[in-house]
Amino acid sequence: MKPARSWAALLSLACCAGTADAEPKRLVAPPSPTAAATTAPQRSALTHLGPGDRLGDLLDHPALAGFARLLLPRSDVDVDREVRLGDFGSLLPYHQHVNARDVIAGLNRLIDDAGAGRRVFIDIYAPDEKARDPTKADTGLFFLRGRPGAPFAVIAPGGGFSYVATVHEGLPYGLAINRHGFNAFVLRYRVGQGSTAATEDLAAALSAIFRHAAELQVVTEGYSLWGSSAGARMAASIGSHGAARFGGDPLPKPAAVVMAYTGHSDTSADEPPTFVVVGAHDRIAPPAAMQRRVRALEQVSVMVAYHEVPGLGHGFGLGTGTAAQGWIDDAVRFWERVPSQRPPRSPR
Repeated sequence: MKPARSWAALLSLACCAGTADAEPKRLVAPPSPTAAATTAPQRSALTHLGPGDRLGDLLDHPALAGFARLLLPRSDVDVDREVRLGDFGSLLPYHQHVNARDVIAGLNRLIDDAGAGRRVFIDIYAPDEKARDPTKADTGLFFLRGRPGAPFAVIAPGGGFSYVATVHEGLPYGLAINRHGFNAFVLRYRVGQGSTAATEDLAAALSAIFRHAAELQVVTEGYSLWGSSAGARMAASIGSHGAARFGGDPLPKPAAVVMAYTGHSDTSADEPPTFVVVGAHDRIAPPAAMQRRVRALEQVSVMVAYHEVPGLGHGFGLGTGTAAQGWIDDAVRFWERVPSQRPPRSPR
C-alpha cells in the first residue's frame, strides 16, 4: 500500500478542472495526528459506536477489521484518531448537513451484520488484478441486506473524485433503501484519478454482483444505480453507455438512475428512467444545469422526475432535518413505478 500522506497535502486534488463535481465550502484540515494516541479499552465485536467515540475506535473496531479504513474519506492519508465521530463532517469539505445520527446508524448496521457473521464487505477485483494495479486495492462494496430475493441498488457517494463520502451519501442511503425491502451496495472506488477510473470501478462492482447474485441472494432484474455529485456522474455514465463501455461485463442497463446534485450533461439515445434531486441554492451543480439534462431526456420520452429543494446548497445527503428529508423515499417509489424491468414492490 502507498505510504499515507497528510490530509492537507491532498485537498488540492479536489479542485482539478473537469473532474470534480464540487468546490469545497471549507478546506480546513483536521488537527494533526497526536503523538501518542489515547489507549482505548478493548471492544467486543458487538459494541456499538456513538458520536462521542473517535476515529481510532472506528479503525480499531474488531467487527470492522480489514476494511474499517475504507470507511474514511480517503484511506491513504493520515487522520487524527482523536476526531469524534460526531464531527465526521469536518473530514468532508464538499458536504453539508452531515448528520451524526445518520453516520452512526450506518456504521452500527455494519457492526451488527458483521457481528452476526454476515458478509458486509465484498471485493470487486481479484487478487491478481490488485497486484497488477495496486490502486485497485482500496475498492469494494459495503453490502446492506434487504429482503432476500429482492432487487438491489448500487450507490456511488460523492467527493469530487478526491474522497468518498461513504458515511454521508452511502450507508445512510442504503439503510433508507433497505426499509423498502431492497438490497443496497455502497461502492468504495478509487480516488485522485478522475471519473474514468471511478466509473470503471462501478462497472466492475456491477459485474461482481451479477456474477454472484445467487450467493448474495439478490435479483438482478430491475436493479437501480444511485449517485451523488461525482457519484451521480458515474451512475449516469453507466446508465447512458452500459457497464461494458467501462470495462465491465455486457450487462443490462439499470431500470432506473437516481442522480443527486451533479452537473453531468452527457446523454445517449437509450437512457433509463431518471430521478433527479438538487438544492435550489447549489452553486456547484446549479439547478439550471440539471434542468438542461432533464429537458434532453424528456425530449426523447425518457421517464423523468425532477425535485428542486428550496433553501439548500450542495452535498446535503439524506437532508435529515431539512426540506430535503424524505427524498430517498420518493426516489424509491419512482424506481418502483418504472414500467420496464419493474422491481417487485417492497413489503410495507
